Amino acid sequence: MTSDLTQIDGLAYLVYRSSAVDHLNDEDLQDILTSARDRNEENAVTGCLHCEDGMFFQWIEGPAQAIHMIGNLILNDPRHYDVTVLGQGALDARRFPDWRMRFSGRSNGSLMDWFASSDISTFDRKEYVGGVVTFLASIDI
Repeated sequence: MTSDLTQIDGLAYLVYRSSAVDHLNDEDLQDILTSARDRNEENAVTGCLHCEDGMFFQWIEGPAQAIHMIGNLILNDPRHYDVTVLGQGALDARRFPDWRMRFSGRSNGSLMDWFASSDISTFDRKEYVGGVVTFLASIDI
């Protein structure tokens, strides 16, 4: 999943989407956030997790080796499936420098509604990824 990240010195990012398992509840979500925030703080990782209609969209950023390690943990987490890496690579500057793991849900804003009202093509992978990141950064929490 994150093998390209092992070749990067410095900051890296990983952005993905996945489907939550059917039985995921609020307590499970809180456990995800608590463990992510603790792990991220230990590894100098920041990011944002958005959960909407059974889908996760997450951006994480930090030292490349930490992103590689966390990416592999994410891939094997049984609380979601159909993990699709939307993008990964070197990063010049953090997008979420003040967030160990910011969380948003549909009540904060709908990514699907945002895409429906934008000119961004969800068929063009680069535009889609850029749209997801722009949306995550635009959410007012």
